[in-house]
Amino acid sequence: MRFRSALFSVGYAFLTFVISTLVMLLFWMLPPKGRFYLYALWCKLVVWWLRVTCGISHEVIGEENIPDKPVIALSNHQSTWETIFLYQLLTPVCPILKKELLSIPFWGWALRLQKPIAIDRSKPREAGKSLLLQGADRLSQGISILVFPEGTRASAGKLGKFSRGGAQLASATETAILPILHNAGNCWPARQKHKSPGKITVLIGKPIPTEGKHSKELAAEFLDWVEDNKSTVGIE
Repeated sequence: MRFRSALFSVGYAFLTFVISTLVMLLFWMLPPKGRFYLYALWCKLVVWWLRVTCGISHEVIGEENIPDKPVIALSNHQSTWETIFLYQLLTPVCPILKKELLSIPFWGWALRLQKPIAIDRSKPREAGKSLLLQGADRLSQGISILVFPEGTRASAGKLGKFSRGGAQLASATETAILPILHNAGNCWPARQKHKSPGKITVLIGKPIPTEGKHSKELAAEFLDWVEDNKSTVGIE
């Protein structure tokens, strides 16, 4: 699998260079929401190339639960895979990421044009305010928000500590929470180049209503859903 993983990395770099260059060249020629679909094309090609080179496929349970209006998607974080797959699945969607990623050549430069919510982890109070202000702005434009409440990637089969930032945004804007779980770390482990063939399972729950609910209540409802469903994707 080392050769296949290396082959994937070569194609991944090539696709990133090509699509990022196209984004930077065509960005101003495309309508605002149309730009998201160019980014999503990169995501789809990467997921396809991963299946071809490394034998990693996926199944989505509950895709019908994705509404046709903006949501705040809360997902566990195990891998790079879900950051790519969920973007194309939920497009148009705005990811929340650490600001350092915007400095990555080509990919980061192209992503910067789309105005993701980039936060400074060294300043948690400022990051929280930025999430609320920018998140509300994106939602008002009809764009969903993708949040990984654990902040950093957990080991396969494990869960980290969930922050309440996404729940606070959901409460402040009265936007439904879309709960998501997956086991991508089984095939594409965090902080490893080696990838293993297999099928990634993505579970999407019914949207959690937020009207009149405090962020603590919403965070608890999300955690209850995680606890009730984590065994479906093999999380302890």
